[in-house]
Amino acid sequence: QVQLVESGGGLVQAGDSLRLSCAASGRTFSDYTMGWFRQAPGKEREFVAAISRTGRTTSYADSMKGRFTISRDNAKNTVYLQMNSLKPEDTAVYYCAADSARITTKRATYDYWGQGTQVTVSS
Repeated sequence: QVQLVESGGGLVQAGDSLRLSCAASGRTFSDYTMGWFRQAPGKEREFVAAISRTGRTTSYADSMKGRFTISRDNAKNTVYLQMNSLKPEDTAVYYCAADSARITTKRATYDYWGQGTQVTVSS
């Protein structure tokens, strides 16, 4: 089992930045691809970004490219999501997830999920 705990969400204004963190425990963190997803009210949970086990490969949803940056620190068992130039449409609950397979954007392949952290962007 892998336990994931997100933090860093909050209420910000449009144009502001936030950094989300996700702390992992339970298994060897570097064995897992890590991803961030988000879910807005009334919408499906969608892919945001993913990072490979070593951190050398990343993947982003098109709407986040250039604004969001995913990174990881395997020594600290933590994955981060730096979010810049936030927009009201970025308002959602953000979840981190762990996948024992190769880097993927597919929600169904992720094995473990955190409880989520709320990000609210006001206009």
